[in-house]
Amino acid sequence: MAASITSKPALDSNVSTVEVHPVKASPSREGSGPSPSGSIRKYIWAVIWCLYMLWCVLANNYAKTAGQSVLGIPQFRKDFGSAYEGNYVLSAKWQSAYYGAPQAAAVMGALSAAWIADKIGRRFALGFIFGVRLASITLEFVSTTNYIFFAGRFLGGFSTGGTNSICMAYIGEITPLPLRGVLTAAVPISLIIGALSSALVVNFTGDQSTRWAYRIAFVSGYGFMAIAALVLPFMPESPWWLVSHGKDEKAIKALKKIGYSTDVDTDLKMAEIKRVLAKTKEETSGATYIECFRRSNLRRTIIAAMPLTIQTFSGVAFVGSYTTYYQQLAGYSTAASFHLFIVQQVLSGAGNVCSWFLVDRVGRRPLTLWGMVMLTLILLITGGLAASGTPPAIKGTITLLLLFSFVYNATIGATAFTILTEIPTARLRAKTASISVGLQSALFTMWGFVLPYLFNPDKANLGAKVTFIFGALSVLSIVYLWLCQPESAGLSYERLDELFIARVKATRFEELGRGELGRSESEGSEDGMGVGAGKGRVDEKAETAV
Repeated sequence: MAASITSKPALDSNVSTVEVHPVKASPSREGSGPSPSGSIRKYIWAVIWCLYMLWCVLANNYAKTAGQSVLGIPQFRKDFGSAYEGNYVLSAKWQSAYYGAPQAAAVMGALSAAWIADKIGRRFALGFIFGVRLASITLEFVSTTNYIFFAGRFLGGFSTGGTNSICMAYIGEITPLPLRGVLTAAVPISLIIGALSSALVVNFTGDQSTRWAYRIAFVSGYGFMAIAALVLPFMPESPWWLVSHGKDEKAIKALKKIGYSTDVDTDLKMAEIKRVLAKTKEETSGATYIECFRRSNLRRTIIAAMPLTIQTFSGVAFVGSYTTYYQQLAGYSTAASFHLFIVQQVLSGAGNVCSWFLVDRVGRRPLTLWGMVMLTLILLITGGLAASGTPPAIKGTITLLLLFSFVYNATIGATAFTILTEIPTARLRAKTASISVGLQSALFTMWGFVLPYLFNPDKANLGAKVTFIFGALSVLSIVYLWLCQPESAGLSYERLDELFIARVKATRFEELGRGELGRSESEGSEDGMGVGAGKGRVDEKAETAV
């Protein structure tokens, strides 16, 4: 049974109450009617522009991982390192700088990009970020000293944070409701393909004895970014941003470009955008970062950011960065380790593809929650096998780390991006995405400095037993997800606003919102929308969040 949230007069004329009661479900404006395949046909251009966003993420991640991968090339270590016992090595100072600085810059990029995107629009903000990335690639390509290469890595980190936050916000704003889960869950496949592509390039060119051993990887980055830059001028601006800045005529043109071909569709979508923006304006007096932490927006910011934060607690920082190193310490050859790396990336991609079919059928909340349960079991078993240290146990550990890559990308590795795009209010979506990406980057920076001391043989020498730490953090994450993570699958942005304003408990989101997609035929609402009073208190008939 669907339910609506409606306002009713209180004894005090200055206060409204919010009541939850059953209503009839009605079709969504965007397509509770059309199936996902029907939505693809109807909104093909919206899908194409979402795929373009995924390409931008891919191109940026290629350039990012290329800058990391070249650190292992012998010629790079010779040109930028120093001789040590017959080999060339990079100093620990520069290794830490090359890893930590881009992560710190990503925090700055994410926060700055949201402000820029809200001021000048998503398209021009992306153009600025592309310029930063091209400057980064150029500095890395021409560098002959550690200082210049460091500058390139720093600018690259800024671009990474900015690209990810803007692209996620844009995808969330133009994706038709039936496709929102699939297209947002597909973001990790872009990250995976970008990383795999750079690894393949470095593997085939890294044995050369000239600077081109690593410079080819940077030249290839120009190619990826050139495609993104050439298409950018044709990208329609976000209709949500245009309406929020009073540019209704341009918003109508943008809607037509992404598939709202008839005047009726366009008028309905424009009405929805204006209604949602007007409603959320009561909760967000100004679209500033401070507003992300006020009223119901504080809860939305936490819910949007936590899945990305939980990713850093799940052990992916270890599995993604140390699996190859662990394999080599365990006696695997460099060639065998690279082959296992390819297997790991393929499994990651396969897991992400599985998430496309699960994110809507299973739902965001159960897929994230039970995915973390599975990952926790894998982490704890992995730690137990690593403690044994026998050859069969080591093989079992490596197998479980590969399994981790599949399960992670089929669950929270994908759902975190979906949740990030659909939970924030429309006016604060870009800023909430930036806060979430920035926090995640900061935590990855922390792990980047801490993990070597936990893992390395000359320090704490935990090896793969470090998964016990991540297992404990994952248990805490499961408790949070069980208590606080709502189900948002199939709910329009308008409906989500109603549920958050009414302070509905996370465990009741699906019950009260599942059948209500968009405009409901409510009996108790004057406008037929079942909209609660934005500033009202919640009636005892509705269970509210603590």
